This record gives sequence, structure tokens and C-alpha cells, in this order.
Amino acid sequence: MTWQVWAAFLGASLAISLSPGAGAVTSMSTGLAVGLRRGYWNILGLQIGVVLQIGVVAVGVGALIAGSDVAFEVIKWFGVAYLAYLAIAQWRAAPAEADVTVEVAELSPRALVTRGFLVNASNPKAVVFMLAVLPQFLAPARPLVPQYLAITATMVAVDVLVMTGYTGFAAKVLRALRSPRQQRAVNRGFACAFALAALLLALIRH
Repeated sequence: MTWQVWAAFLGASLAISLSPGAGAVTSMSTGLAVGLRRGYWNILGLQIGVVLQIGVVAVGVGALIAGSDVAFEVIKWFGVAYLAYLAIAQWRAAPAEADVTVEVAELSPRALVTRGFLVNASNPKAVVFMLAVLPQFLAPARPLVPQYLAITATMVAVDVLVMTGYTGFAAKVLRALRSPRQQRAVNRGFACAFALAALLLALIRH
């Protein structure tokens, strides 16, 4: 992969990560709930999902998903159900105490990693998108493994930075919210965002 191709892919990665989506929503809601430091567990889960998606494309399974209506629909509706679950959980979340350093015991590191992973891994649109985009940055005549490693490292690094920004921004917003009414409004705003993400995913056609 030449520097020119890598620079183009870097720009594409930034555009993908910055675009509003379920990953951004879950990062911000996690930042509101547990702050930036613990929010990194959610970010780790998101990146495991990204690596899985790239791996699926690299081994050719992505082509099977893209070509199979059944596989696409199964993954899609699992993603819709999970986002809907997150929407309900966020809507019902109780306002935190005024002390913003309060820790949410129910959200263990493992739960946060799982949450982030499922949000990314259950999106078949991302696999199909990568299947369409990644080959444009590959040189078929050269060894593919080093190119996929460079692509993975770039996407993960960019996404970690962007999701850290989303999480940190939300964590700072939380510090400005003192009243239960304000916090409840924010929780329900994120619930609506998760519901919208679920709806948009449900409307995707193969």
C-alpha cells in the first residue's frame, strides 16, 4: 500500500467514523453513564467488532453475506433487536446522582465490551459497505495480508480517536447536568437515537 493510497484510506476512515451511527450513539450514552475512563471498555468492544468485520471481508465470508438474503436478514434483525433493547434500557435508566463520578455497578468492563462489540458486529450494512470499499484500496498483485493489517490498524486507530471524542464529550456534558430532570431528558434523547438507529437498520434492503 503506497502512501498516497494510505492517505486516501485514512480520509475514508475518518469519514466513516465521524458519520453519526449506532457506534457514536453508544459511545456517547456510555460516556454519560460511566465517564471516559470506563467508557474505553465500550470503545474496545466496538473495535473488536470492526476487526471482526474486516476479517469477515478478508476471508470472503462478506461476499457470502452480501449474496445471501437469509444471512443478511438474520444479522440485520438481530442488530435491530439489540438496538431496540438498548433504546428501552436507556429510556428506563434512572437519573444518576449529582456526583458525576458515580459508578454504575451493572455496567462491568465485560458488559461494556460486549455492548460495544454487539453494536458493531450486528450491522450487516457495515460488512457489505466494507466489501464494496476495501478492495478499492488493495493492490491484488501484492501480498494481501500486510495490506489488510495496515487497513485494520488504520481503521481501529481512527475509530478509537473518534469514539474517544464522542465519549469524552458526553462525559463532560454529564458534568454540566445536575438535576434528575435534565439527566432523564438526556437519557430519553439517547433512547430515541437508539430507536432511530434500529429503524434505519430495519429499513435497509439487501
